[in-house]
Amino acid sequence: MKDNSRLVIFDFEVRNLSMNWILGIALFLTCVFLINHFLNKRRELRENKRITDEWGKPKTASYFNMHKISRYFENRRENVKAYQIIEDATCNDLDFDAVFKFMDRTSSKIGQQFLYYKFRVIQPLDRVKRFAALSGIFEKDTLTRTVFQRELLKLNHVKAYGLEELAHFDTVKKPKILNLLYALSGLAIVALGLSFFYPVFSLLLIPIFAINMVFHYRNKETIVYYMRGLAVFSKAVPIAQFFAKNDNIQAFYTDFHFLRPLSNMRDKVKFFTTESKLYNEFLAVFWIVSECIKILFNIEYIVFYRLADRLLNERENIDRLFEFIGEIDVAISCASVRAGKIVTCTPVFTPENTIFYTELTHPLLKDCVPNDLELTNSSMLITGSNMSGKTTFIRTIALNALLAQTLHICFAKRYEAPFFRIYSSIRISDDLLSQKSYYLEEVLRVKKLINASKEASPCMFVMDELLKGTNTLERIAAGTAIISYLNKPQHFVFVATHDTELTKLVEPEDFESYHFIESIANNKLFFDHKLKKGPLRTSNAIKILEINGYPSQIIEQSQETALTLLKASYS
Repeated sequence: MKDNSRLVIFDFEVRNLSMNWILGIALFLTCVFLINHFLNKRRELRENKRITDEWGKPKTASYFNMHKISRYFENRRENVKAYQIIEDATCNDLDFDAVFKFMDRTSSKIGQQFLYYKFRVIQPLDRVKRFAALSGIFEKDTLTRTVFQRELLKLNHVKAYGLEELAHFDTVKKPKILNLLYALSGLAIVALGLSFFYPVFSLLLIPIFAINMVFHYRNKETIVYYMRGLAVFSKAVPIAQFFAKNDNIQAFYTDFHFLRPLSNMRDKVKFFTTESKLYNEFLAVFWIVSECIKILFNIEYIVFYRLADRLLNERENIDRLFEFIGEIDVAISCASVRAGKIVTCTPVFTPENTIFYTELTHPLLKDCVPNDLELTNSSMLITGSNMSGKTTFIRTIALNALLAQTLHICFAKRYEAPFFRIYSSIRISDDLLSQKSYYLEEVLRVKKLINASKEASPCMFVMDELLKGTNTLERIAAGTAIISYLNKPQHFVFVATHDTELTKLVEPEDFESYHFIESIANNKLFFDHKLKKGPLRTSNAIKILEINGYPSQIIEQSQETALTLLKASYS
């Protein structure tokens, strides 16, 4: 009887202890869930505040890895069909990198790379307008925009540049020893199975493990190279699936079939991306065990080369994934630019050969003086004093045309113009490596503009100090002939020059003359940077020498020589 009562008491204590363990584990898991929920909510609030505070403002980051940012564009430029791809020389003329940094309000590295691509590739007009409509959604729908930005921030780590590598994945050459590795893996499985019955076979696992270890770590560098892209791929697919469920997004993207095969591939990719999460002192034991298993059976080696074939087959779908996420991020970025303090407008593209700009400004210039311009069936010749702003103004014109035709944004109150192809010749330098002089470099650059002028589509030609690498007489003569040749009825030519003689040599109905001028007070130069009608009637080069303390002998001799040359030109 006593024994039975003891058994009952023991059984009760065991059950009570088990129940306490179960309750303790349940309480622990509940606490973990609540803490995790609290931390996620706090992170969400912190991200929402950051998104709200940064809306409409340029990024404060001081470093932009332009090499990685431009890589998507560089890898696609040869295969993309577009209205125009902006050349490197024009980018240099327009301070492209600096403008890009100002325009970049993206939340992910994918968006950053796609913004660079979109800024350099002018698509047909219907696609530009479609993008503008997409961006308009995020201007109006603050909640959707915030949720999307929070998702995109998951792709903002520097490793996220790696997804572009998968989008342009090259064939990984399979090693000749792959069949040997299959054989070693099979032998390891057989040896492990037999060791349960005949322990002596376990000794065979030692040399197999040693051989496989060599192959495993020789291949590790290749796997690590692609692991960054694979890790981003694992995050990007569910983010794209989340975006695809949004009703507004579905109105712009009708085909999401590319997500289905990528979702299936993501399950295999997890095998590689899980390892990156195990670099933690608490999980080191699990990492060591998993690494030994992968070495023994060559799992990583075999799975990677099987996955490489899949990556190659899915390149087009991965590129569509990249473009889908990137375009949404860029659309949000452009909405942020329009929400900033600088005045912007929606461009209007007209079939007529007319230009109307109202309060046109340059986004990089603080307190930039706005200017108006109206041209109809004529081009523009701008003269001006040194430092008066004529070169900056033609850059402003070309830059706003580029922004209008790529991101559908203009820094003005009004922008009406044809849909241009944009060409420039502003910054020229010697090419010492190919032994080309400054003048020859300029001749070759201008030749590209001449060839482009044969196009039937409207072109914008922007040039500063044409042929300044040669003597004055031939510069003026050749310059007059060149700009007159470029000035076909469908084109607009914008020329900034010191050579006021050009205003007298070109036909007045073909080129309207404008100028910038300075005022001098208390031996100081002041520029109002306002565009004025007509050619420049004064000059300031010698006066600047005088203001900056040049000897009087130089000033007097310069003035006398200038007067002599002026009289000679009229005699």
